[in-house]
Amino acid sequence: MQEEVENRTVNLAVTTTKLTARNVLAACMKYLRHRGQVKEKKAAEKAAKAKENAIPHGKQTVKELIGQNQGVSNMDIAKTDLRGFEKVAQKYGVDYAIRKDASQQPPRYIVFFKARDADALTSAFREYSASVMKKKDRPSVLKALKKMKELVASIPDKVRNKDKEHSL
Repeated sequence: MQEEVENRTVNLAVTTTKLTARNVLAACMKYLRHRGQVKEKKAAEKAAKAKENAIPHGKQTVKELIGQNQGVSNMDIAKTDLRGFEKVAQKYGVDYAIRKDASQQPPRYIVFFKARDADALTSAFREYSASVMKKKDRPSVLKALKKMKELVASIPDKVRNKDKEHSL
């Protein structure tokens, strides 16, 4: 039995009218390609299984976030700045889930979040709140445009003389 395991052989059947070195080489290449595909399939199955068991990070569902058995906090956020919060949360490695509360008019957005350490969470929210305050302090472009329109409208128009003379 031991000798059979040590001395493995491969039976390769090739149907051809004339056996040439090229035919043997092509048959060997097909066999090796087949063995490689089998190994690739096994590796892909292993990777899928590992991904299935991995803990999700970043944006996820509330159920996944709570299922990680760590403390989860929440806060209200404006719909207009969801993208800004997502960028900051990804930068600091904060796991979060966004839930829309449609029971109120206009609907509220609640963000559930957790981080591996409290320092990352505090620095993420410090940066996010600073960006929100910075946006509030910026002057409105639409208001400035409206003022410029009024200013241009108040300037008297130039009178143009469009008389053209035709001469021979």
